Amino acid sequence: PAFFSAKNMKKPIQVEDEMYQLKPMNCPFHVAIYKDGYFSYKDLPIRWAEMGTVYRYERSGTMHGLFRVRGFTQDDAHIFCLPHQIADEILGVLDLTEEILGQFGFTDFEVNLSTRPEKSVGDDAIWEKAEGALIESLNRKGWAYAVDDGGGAFYGPKIDIKITDAIGRKWQCSTVQLDFNLPERFDLQYVDAQNVKQRPIMIHRAIFGSLERFFGILTENYAGAFPLWMAPTQVRLLPVTDTVTPYVEEVQRKMREAGIRVDITTNERLAKLVRNAEKQKVPVMCVVGEQEAADGTLTVRTYADGDQGAFAMQDVIDRIVVANKGKKEKF
Repeated sequence: PAFFSAKNMKKPIQVEDEMYQLKPMNCPFHVAIYKDGYFSYKDLPIRWAEMGTVYRYERSGTMHGLFRVRGFTQDDAHIFCLPHQIADEILGVLDLTEEILGQFGFTDFEVNLSTRPEKSVGDDAIWEKAEGALIESLNRKGWAYAVDDGGGAFYGPKIDIKITDAIGRKWQCSTVQLDFNLPERFDLQYVDAQNVKQRPIMIHRAIFGSLERFFGILTENYAGAFPLWMAPTQVRLLPVTDTVTPYVEEVQRKMREAGIRVDITTNERLAKLVRNAEKQKVPVMCVVGEQEAADGTLTVRTYADGDQGAFAMQDVIDRIVVANKGKKEKF
């Protein structure tokens, strides 16, 4: 589109002998969508979310794996609401944050409330109302929090949430940020009950923050030994001889139909097949010999608890399906 032609963009900048093009943050795009509509107070709140690619400059010497990068994917969302809806909307975000992070085993949070800095936009009344709404939502949630006086952005107060991993390290992930600046700069409006145009409140929220970074945190937290429901490969089938190949392929087909992530490994001695699967921390290993093929069973070994004995093929499938639905860690 013409908007993205060179004449409508900032000039390229050189960073460490490479040319870069500045890109706006994603937030103004949701603002542009809002501005394209016509809203009354009855339409608010409006909630929009996207998986958006964002960029930031990091010195080459500070970049590190998935944790510190120049480009990443953010679970970006924006809420446009009325002033009296702030507390309920923030509480909804906190509930969603707790639910989602809890699914991945993170339940220990450190919560910080950052308040108005010396230089800011917006009048005293809206700042006081916004900070009061954040405090109200945290109190309603029942979460303890620390206050960072003056640590908010110039355009609004915020709540930052850090998670604690298995060895006690804290990671910044979730953020809920009020914004008085963009609605003013872009002249966003809604029509109130008296048919008067008013300015909506904008809330930025991200739960994972950087998805790539969150994958890194997950991997570190579980040391690669992911819970059964989360593991990239949940089951590895280990045939003892080629004669059982038709049965093993049938098992694989039925498991995949049930939504189970499964693969087959062959062409090695059984001891090595098991050892390799355990090195890769595959949660469930199923040994298949002629007896298992004849009986329609699987001999199960798990990474967490070792040998489990023989099970009917359908029993194994059913147990893993239940584990997936209940987000269980073990077979």
